[in-house]
Amino acid sequence: MEFVEYPDAEMMMMDLANRLAGELRTALQNEERVSFAVPGGTTPGPIFDELNAVDLDWGRISVMLTDERWVPETSERSNTRLLKSRLLQNHAAAAQFVPFYTEAATPEDGIPGLAADVDAVLPLSVLLLGMGADMHTASIFPGADLLETALNGNDTLVPMRAPGAPEPRITLSAKVLKDAMNTHVVIKGADKREALERAQNLSPMEAPVAAILPHATVHWAEG
Repeated sequence: MEFVEYPDAEMMMMDLANRLAGELRTALQNEERVSFAVPGGTTPGPIFDELNAVDLDWGRISVMLTDERWVPETSERSNTRLLKSRLLQNHAAAAQFVPFYTEAATPEDGIPGLAADVDAVLPLSVLLLGMGADMHTASIFPGADLLETALNGNDTLVPMRAPGAPEPRITLSAKVLKDAMNTHVVIKGADKREALERAQNLSPMEAPVAAILPHATVHWAEG
């Protein structure tokens, strides 16, 4: 694991956006199509604002979420809604969006129709993740119903239900996350740094983020 500490969050977001853009540009020089997976939540919003203005060949980039709540895009809880309003704008509007939601009643019903499009653009060229204070990443939560499957199975997408997560979710599996060519984790605040330090001494079953830390660069700022 590489750990990068920044003097403030604004500098972290700008620097990380530049680094992600550079990795995407390099990948585009070596591959006909590249893939880029990103988290939902509010933390990466400023990164998306910087990235969407970068002049890349976005038409050759497939963008997907790392995880999604099983809610329609009209919901304020939808990561897709956030992604489309913050990242898939300006130059980045030309990217191919790989959806993680259908109108199926449950994630289990929807996954067969979604997984093929994800599989078609793997391995991930560039991966950006977040981490919760409970040490989850993507929607791989400690105590989740299919945690063992998400951590050790061969499926691309895993349905997930977990304590404290109001809706069912869909997540990329740890296998997909670990196979990414470039992996970054962005976190803010003293509580997240403490959680990161704890995770390094725990098993992935206790701290799911531990599954990807050996392959990751972690970016942290105080606030």
